[in-house]
Parts: sequence; structure tokens; C-alpha cells
Amino acid sequence: MKKLLLVSSLFTFAAFGATQTLTGVVSEEHCGAKHTTGNAADQKCVEGCMKKGSKAVLVSDGKVYKISDQDKVAKHLGHKVTVKGDVDGDTINIDTVSME
Repeated sequence: MKKLLLVSSLFTFAAFGATQTLTGVVSEEHCGAKHTTGNAADQKCVEGCMKKGSKAVLVSDGKVYKISDQDKVAKHLGHKVTVKGDVDGDTINIDTVSME
């Protein structure tokens, strides 16, 4: 029984914080999922809101993820990107970012 619990616990732990690859648009927290195309209008809106103090988020498959390290996406505001990183709930700790 103890072995079963240990194995079960390891699988549960591995499921949280596991490295994932997500494709989406770098938006900002106020507009969130309104920016999904990565077009020029999205970029202009996101950049404007960021200048007013908003934080960047990633919109992927309709879900909005908080970004733990804002500097990693600073050059990609409003762009469609692929990110690799650890997802913990609704927050992603990005390892790499590449443009689509």
C-alpha cells in the first residue's frame, strides 16, 4: 500500500509544474483573450496597455496564463509565439519564447 501511495504521489507531482509547449498570443491582463490573432491592431493595443502598467499574459487555446518573468516576453507584445516552460495552475514560468 505504501508503494502504491508513493508511486501515485510521484505521478501527481510530475503532472504539476511539468514543462509544456504552448502556442498563443502575448496579450495583457486587462484585454486578456480579446487578443488572439497577433495582428498589428493586437500589437498596438497590448503595447499601449503595457505602457499604462498592465502585465503581459499568454492566451493559448482560450486560456489566459499569467507570465512569471515579464522580461522574457517584452519583445513579443501582441505577437503570436510558441513558449516552453513550466505551467503551475494559471501561471507559466517561461524557459524559451519563439515567434510563430
